[in-house]
Amino acid sequence: MLFRTWAEPAGTPWPDVARVADHVGVDHLVVTRHALVRQVLTDPVTYRPDNALDAVTPMPVAALRVLAGHRFRLPPTLANNGGLSHPGIRAAVAEALHPTRVAAQRPWLTALVRERVGRIGAALDAGAAVDLHAGLAADLPLLVLARLVELPDAPVAAVKDFARAALELFWAPLDADRQLALATEVGRFHGVLREFATTGGGLAASLRSAGHPPDVVVGALFFLLVAGQETTSQFLTLLLHRLAGEPAVRAGLRDRTVAAADVVEEGLRLEPPIVTWRRVAAADTVLGRTAVPAGTSVVLWLARAGRDPSVVDLPDEFRPGQRGSRRHLAFGAGAHRCVGDQLARMEAAVVVDEVAPLLDGVTVVRPPWCPDNLTFRMPDAFVVRRPGPQVALRALSS
Repeated sequence: MLFRTWAEPAGTPWPDVARVADHVGVDHLVVTRHALVRQVLTDPVTYRPDNALDAVTPMPVAALRVLAGHRFRLPPTLANNGGLSHPGIRAAVAEALHPTRVAAQRPWLTALVRERVGRIGAALDAGAAVDLHAGLAADLPLLVLARLVELPDAPVAAVKDFARAALELFWAPLDADRQLALATEVGRFHGVLREFATTGGGLAASLRSAGHPPDVVVGALFFLLVAGQETTSQFLTLLLHRLAGEPAVRAGLRDRTVAAADVVEEGLRLEPPIVTWRRVAAADTVLGRTAVPAGTSVVLWLARAGRDPSVVDLPDEFRPGQRGSRRHLAFGAGAHRCVGDQLARMEAAVVVDEVAPLLDGVTVVRPPWCPDNLTFRMPDAFVVRRPGPQVALRALSS
């Protein structure tokens, strides 16, 4: 269950706090209620972020040696940093992703999406099957992020492969052979980031000038390449898949009775790319009515909190603009709330505005499939086809 929480049927009853063992026998407290999830996220003293980037499958010696050979380290920087350095690092990243700078990217992104929509529309009109993940959503967030923070000049495919490998290495149930292969890939790209941390401009230069050591600069870049772009590409794919099955919402977008921004928020509530997040109890405490000993791993079920009936009127229905829709916790809360939330929202709103009309009349050939993972959805494809005249004629005569 821990590694496929998004597959839980809607309405399945769960206690507010449940003890669940993972694939290696480690117990976790899974928190499902919106109020309790938010309580943990906003209390960094009782519930620390130290375990946020810990590998859920303990790494064998061989994989650790590979990482050590690449001088791989993840010091406390952003998500796993509960120390005094966190505000300064976060402020540098927030400046790079300032809403004004994000808004300035919208015209460029809109033009790029329109160009792709034109090609995809022509292919669909010709009866071809199109993968909207690979052909549209996969690299868009990375291209925008690169403009904002001056990421290293590495091939897009290499960065995407690295990011997905990192998500799998640290958050998936794995065997030793797979861990070794992933450690090799992650370690190798870590070297690219380490070199860029000492010479690059943009965000890297800002962190260096603030006195942060190279390992911290590398750690910040590492997390940005995972959380700053990969999760958004996942969300775009999941949102488009959801929209393909919501004709009434698409009709509302056409006649402007539904706003793209509201569609994005409802998508974040029902189809978040990050379904859980972790904290560790720093002291003996009580959560709700459950005793939480110090050292307990706490898994916050963000996606479940978004369906809490005490927060949203119709928790299992896609109703943009409904009461409580924007109270989701897809971006977290508190001191570690996602610093790129405005960037993700802008990218998703552009895609909804430009791509939703393409979904009229399409048939889903291949829905997104997501591998087992504690935290991330990681859809692999979303293939659609629009039946052409000959296809439709054959369907009518059969």
